[in-house]
Amino acid sequence: MAKNWQDLASYQPRVIKLLANSIQKQRLAHAYLFEGKRGTGKKDIGILLAKSFFCENLQDYKPCESCKNCKRIQSGNHPDVHIVEPDGLSIKKGQIQALQEEFSKSGVESNKKLYMIIHADKMTVNAANSLLKFLEEPNANTIAILMTEQYHKILNTILSRCQLLSFQPLQPKSIEEALIESSIPKHLAALVSQLTNDTEAAIEIAQDDWFAQGRLKVIKLYEIVVNRKGQAPIYVHTDWMSHFNDKDKQETGLDLLLYIYKDVLSVQLGNEEQVIYQDLIQQLKQHALQMTQRSVTEKITSILEAKKRLHANVNPQLLMEKLVLTLQEG
Repeated sequence: MAKNWQDLASYQPRVIKLLANSIQKQRLAHAYLFEGKRGTGKKDIGILLAKSFFCENLQDYKPCESCKNCKRIQSGNHPDVHIVEPDGLSIKKGQIQALQEEFSKSGVESNKKLYMIIHADKMTVNAANSLLKFLEEPNANTIAILMTEQYHKILNTILSRCQLLSFQPLQPKSIEEALIESSIPKHLAALVSQLTNDTEAAIEIAQDDWFAQGRLKVIKLYEIVVNRKGQAPIYVHTDWMSHFNDKDKQETGLDLLLYIYKDVLSVQLGNEEQVIYQDLIQQLKQHALQMTQRSVTEKITSILEAKKRLHANVNPQLLMEKLVLTLQEG
């Protein structure tokens, strides 16, 4: 689904405001470097900027989305918009030279041209030097958008010729909304949005049946710890370890458990709207009355300690058995 300026303004308000101003004042830079983690909307905003640049019926700073140029950019076949991505592990000199050749011809549709270099940090030294010449002598009406997740790997000589726009990690609320739009059930969306600030990764996690099953196992363990104390170590042995069967999965399991106890604390502090496990809210309210704030805080600390120890090569089963015994106290 095509993202519009309004969608992206909720993800990256600062970036959108700056670009909107530049479009309105017709002061777009000839080269931008979009820098930020994967999934923060860099390419979506690059495509939107291209539409605004070429749009035949620009409305303020927003593209009309219905003219010939907007439609061709959306479908990826506008002759004056070029996207360069790594060929294998790197962007090679030949790719940049081919781009320069394209740009030495006059624009097919107009005198404007725009190119995007995705993963610009993966340019070979020769490719980067080729690009440098290109950036040093910009053609009028040409815009370059370089994108990177590894800002520190870009040559200083290239950095100095680009306007840097930093993309912030997405807030959980934005990711949750994007997941719900992608038909992910709300109870899963709320939880996954806490685990990553990359929308694409979040969708992958939420669609994985292992995750949905894991969430149920975490809830079950929590209920056993609260209501059937003696059975928690047995449950770890019979059910938990076979599902959370490597370090990454065990860490995810601990995170999911941590969020339940954080939810109990949110209820105790009167912040019910912050509860992630909204489908458990009645149980959580009941448990919030049965535990002191101090006891919940201690349980949260013990889970965080277990997460730390997981990376110190402790036996994960013993670690979990010890943790559930600690959680059962108080």
